[in-house]
Amino acid sequence: MGVMVYLDTILVPLSLFFTLGYHAYLWHSFKNKPCNTTIGINTLTRRAWFQDITQGDNKKGMLAVQSLRNTIMATTLTASIAILVNMALAALVNNAFKASGHLLTNPIFGSQSGRIVVVKFGSASLLLLVSFLCSSMSIGYLIDANILINACGEFSSPGHTQTIFERGFMLALIGNRVLYITFPLMLWLLGPVLVALSSVALIWVLYELDFSGKLTN
Repeated sequence: MGVMVYLDTILVPLSLFFTLGYHAYLWHSFKNKPCNTTIGINTLTRRAWFQDITQGDNKKGMLAVQSLRNTIMATTLTASIAILVNMALAALVNNAFKASGHLLTNPIFGSQSGRIVVVKFGSASLLLLVSFLCSSMSIGYLIDANILINACGEFSSPGHTQTIFERGFMLALIGNRVLYITFPLMLWLLGPVLVALSSVALIWVLYELDFSGKLTN
């Protein structure tokens, strides 16, 4: 039992520490050297695109609405996945105490007591709710941005519209990242070793995507 608890208390917090540490490093790179990150390049490109759209004619405004619709659909998919998986976890947690008796008791699977199983499901469920909340808020901001882009200049300002526009994309990004982090945590049910391995794999994949290229002048 001591070995099981030892693996849970060491590997899981260590995995979360490295995952959060990577995203802190990504945020620092994004704020200081945005051209070195994919997120930064996309943000700079999006801002230039926004300026071009707001200074264009009605045809460009319609193009903006159609482009944002694709982002709204993708964000809606993220929110749907988060809430559906969370509902599945809620159904499983009702049988957590019964299921824990059928799971393997090898130390590699960590502690499988009824209370620990509930903690495992609860932590994943909390992150899924955060992902759903961020994605839902993103959809609201992007819908408002759709309206403001085509609103009359008398009732809207480009600065306010761009703020709403950027908040929508940032919340969508956060919702996606929290959903990604949740999946390694869900593997905690099968053992802390899988959490550690999947977290390392996730960080490696995200690094390849986030630092895949640099913007050159």
